[in-house]
Amino acid sequence: MKLLRASLALALLFACGGAFAQAAVETQMTPEEFKAAGLDKLSPQELANLNAWLNHTLETETTKAAVETKKKIEDEDRGFFHFNSDEPIVGHLVGEFRSFAKGRHYTLDNGQEWVQIDDAELSGVRLTNPEVRIKPAMVGNSWYMSVGKYHSQAQVKRVK
Repeated sequence: MKLLRASLALALLFACGGAFAQAAVETQMTPEEFKAAGLDKLSPQELANLNAWLNHTLETETTKAAVETKKKIEDEDRGFFHFNSDEPIVGHLVGEFRSFAKGRHYTLDNGQEWVQIDDAELSGVRLTNPEVRIKPAMVGNSWYMSVGKYHSQAQVKRVK
């Protein structure tokens, strides 16, 4: 639900673009505040330039925040969703790895938790805090984990 709300907010930001134009500074301040800031001394052209600069800054910062939020969502929620990237998730398993087994849970050092959903096996392998690579499948939202230097893969599903 959190991801859906954030995605909708991002879509709204990108779709509206310039719709978030800031009201002119002189309408945002009381006449006293306007005068106290010395803005009453500006010519109409200088005031227009100030408002243009403020709007440009607002648009720039809004765009920057939208890009940063999108990246954060993609980084945190990768594995639940594909996000059209074929880059693997690389991390280390926390604790000991004792081969693959259907239903086994794997916790990564980045806090992600995955569960194996296929019958893949990697018999006789025991490793402590091994590096793992979790790659998305070419089609769909399936993910495959490999451990250490081994090429065997197990299909996994992110649960946290």
